[in-house]
Amino acid sequence: MTDPLAELQCGHLDRLERHYAETLSSLGHDGVLLYSGQPAPHFGDDQHASFQAYGHFQHWTGQAYLTHSWLLVCPGKRPVLYLHAPDDFWHLPARLPPEAWTERVDVVKGRFDVPPALPRGRYAVIGDVDVATARALGAELNPGALLMALDEGRVRKSEYEVACIGRANRQAMAGHEAARDAFLSGAAELDVQLAYLQASRQRESHVPYGNIVGINAHGGVLHYQHYDTQPPKKQHSLLVDAGHRYRGYCADITRTWAGAQAEELFHALIQGVAQVQQQLIAAVRPGVDYVALHERMHDLLAELLVEHRLVLGTPESAVANGITRVFCPHGLGHLLGIQVHDVAGRRAANGTALPPPDKHPALRLTRELEAGMVVTIEPGLYVIPMLLDPLRKGPVAREVNWERVERLAPHGGIRIEDNVLVTSDTAKNLTPETE
Repeated sequence: MTDPLAELQCGHLDRLERHYAETLSSLGHDGVLLYSGQPAPHFGDDQHASFQAYGHFQHWTGQAYLTHSWLLVCPGKRPVLYLHAPDDFWHLPARLPPEAWTERVDVVKGRFDVPPALPRGRYAVIGDVDVATARALGAELNPGALLMALDEGRVRKSEYEVACIGRANRQAMAGHEAARDAFLSGAAELDVQLAYLQASRQRESHVPYGNIVGINAHGGVLHYQHYDTQPPKKQHSLLVDAGHRYRGYCADITRTWAGAQAEELFHALIQGVAQVQQQLIAAVRPGVDYVALHERMHDLLAELLVEHRLVLGTPESAVANGITRVFCPHGLGHLLGIQVHDVAGRRAANGTALPPPDKHPALRLTRELEAGMVVTIEPGLYVIPMLLDPLRKGPVAREVNWERVERLAPHGGIRIEDNVLVTSDTAKNLTPETE
């Protein structure tokens, strides 16, 4: 075994075994069968969509692309992995990596389009499983109390998980630097994307989410989903929101760069948003209410808008009148882990629902920060016409310097996003600095 993370991974597995044993015993289950999932076919075709395995399956194995595989976890027994690896001349059968976890499970290879039979007892099956399959197994399908408890077990990361997220960040940042260089050399969006994939060493079907590569006004489309194949006539800006997956764990990083024809104001605002982000990261520590931190983002953005005369009133009025929400309609960030938007972000540890405030419906994390959480901190500032038009026609239109806003419109927007570990008393930024 040459796995450099073997010791940390063994500690992670010890923790998982304890958590599952306590949870299953407390809920009266003899075990749980975790299904990795199966890719969905395109309608009327024999081709399949890109696939990512179920999060709780990955929590044990780190295998994001194993299909039709099952992991049986029973307290006091070695987990059993039913690895779907049939003989096949069309595809290379699944193989397991030389990692420590493979020595902690019993592996049964075969064809498992149909799940393995369960021993006698009370079992749950969780994942993308239909009712008929669960009934044939004699297992409870996705019981709510069990899912809630297992989700909560993913909120605070082990040292192994933090190490994996850190490695994913380093690979992703190599991609961001290559994307910046491609843009500054005059590349089109598609070429920027290809440069990112090459430098981060991943194929497009394996990125943890669809990369956002927005040049100029496209940077103001929050989840911009296309790649122009021709470079623009003028280079105002580039926004890249792109990540990487390492052993199942995700990086989620955003950077914004000014182009050759960018307004000086845009340069200054990039620096300003970066400073806002650093102030917010400095405030991260256990016990901090993330909703309050999100609201602090709006206070700081209001000060930035007033400082650069995009808003003519006071910072307080910009927040109170909803102006900052027009310039930044998304949340400050979210939990990060096996899933980019990781589980249990809108629930307290005891399961109580914590819906986002009415003023901030897009906020994905609404609980207090705790040591071991990994969160994103991603303030943004955008010129989005469909949001600005009602403001222009409304009672506070005079508080906005529309001439300066129009100068920024070709630049789209700014977002700066890092991945941050909450430690016992402060925060550790897992995202390397851009060269």
